[in-house]
Amino acid sequence: MTLKTTKTIYWIGASLTSLWFGTSGVCELTKNPIVWDITLQLGYPAYFIYVLGVAKLAGIVVLLIPNRWLRLKEWVFAGVFFDIIFAFCSKLIVIGPLATIDAIIAFGIVTITYLMFQKLYPTHYSNLTAI
Repeated sequence: MTLKTTKTIYWIGASLTSLWFGTSGVCELTKNPIVWDITLQLGYPAYFIYVLGVAKLAGIVVLLIPNRWLRLKEWVFAGVFFDIIFAFCSKLIVIGPLATIDAIIAFGIVTITYLMFQKLYPTHYSNLTAI
């Protein structure tokens, strides 16, 4: 795979991830009834929904800034994965298997995006020393 192809796949994935989680974050901060009703139905407290919305929007800002804050981008990807996993498990247990389709799609998109991120910015730990 060429560098151009890797970058293209990464930016398409980062854009889709940002659109997905940005929309979700805005809906959480504006108390969109669809998002709020489902989140409350899953058993999460109202204050958590606001925190989640702020975290998603902050993460998207970090994700969309090119070639900067690479270590922080790793944390953003981790946060997004945790969000997807918790959403999947919560929906599976409380609502049922059909409600997990969005989490499965998001997981696929974010996984491919993260793999392309790793190809573009490989992590090197060669300077580590044993204590």
